[in-house]
Formats: sequence, C-alpha cells, structure tokens
Amino acid sequence: MLGLKLPTDPRWVNIVEKNIDEILTDHAFCEQKAASTAISLIVSFPEYTALVQEMIALVKEEISHFKMVHDKIIARGQTLGHQRKDKYVGELIKFFGKGGDRTTQLVHRLLYAALIEARSCERFRILSLQLEDKKLAEFYHDLMASEANHYSMFLGFARKYGDRKEVDKKWADLLDYEAEIMKDLGKQESIHG
Repeated sequence: MLGLKLPTDPRWVNIVEKNIDEILTDHAFCEQKAASTAISLIVSFPEYTALVQEMIALVKEEISHFKMVHDKIIARGQTLGHQRKDKYVGELIKFFGKGGDRTTQLVHRLLYAALIEARSCERFRILSLQLEDKKLAEFYHDLMASEANHYSMFLGFARKYGDRKEVDKKWADLLDYEAEIMKDLGKQESIHG
C-alpha cells in the first residue's frame, strides 16, 4: 500500500531496543515537525480551502501525538532531549529543484510530506511487531494507522491540485530516490535514520 521501494533493514529494531529514550526524543520532534509542516502549508497556501481545513485538523492531531510521546518520555523518568537534524528529510528534500509556479511548489511539498508519513508508518509497523516492550509496541501500532491516513491524505491532495499523470510520475521517481537514500540509513537511533 505505501509503495516504498526499499524496506527498513530489520536490524534497525536492534538499534531501537538499545536506544529507546533516544528514539522517543527523536519521535517527539518528528511529531512537532509534522505539526509545523501543516502550519507552514496553511500559511503558504491559504487559498486552498480544503487543504487548510485538513491542515488545521492535522496540527491538532500531530501536537496531540507530540504530547503522547512526551508523556512516554516523562513516564520513563527522562526529559525531552535536544532536537537533532533529520538526515533522511534533509536528503529527501533535495530531490525536487527550487522554483516553479505555486502549484508545482505545493505538489512537491505534498509529495515530500506523503513520503515522510509513509516511511513513518512503515517504521511504526515494525516497532509495533518487534519491540519487546509490549506497551510501547501497542502505542506504535495505534499511531501506525494515523501515519497511513496522513500519507494517503497528502498524496491525495497532490493528485487533486496537480496534473494526475505528472504527479504520479513525480511520485514514482521520488520513491526510487528515497530507496537510494534508505540504503545508507537505518543505522541510527532515530525514526527515519
């Protein structure tokens, strides 16, 4: 369903198991960045009423996810660590060149968001199936469905606002590019890395 071309290396879970607190901090900031992305889309493209309405709902959902992860961190006797650069996202957003008309810029941003949500969904599924901490595994199972819905929503908006054939070609090309990025990732204690 997600269309990802390269699955996560199964050994990534071993890294996660040894670094749960780091993963939770990274995850918290991923949720915060997702809320920020939704706000940015509202600010940048206010004329797209349907998108704005969905982004308002998404901001609320993502910030509630941030709180849920932060609560997990506190329950483990930890504090929220410092934000780190997301190498995955940093590499991903190099794919589409700068510029283009507003619609092209919007479509590119929506495709990036869709892919980030798809990869998050895939990672949450792995965590839900393989984490030894069953409560944390259940937590990731519950979040997995949200990520899948977000992926579908962003991809749907890209197809709605852009030329469907062109958008699907860009999506396929972006998926290929993302697979190349993933060959060098999966070795760190982060959600995407």
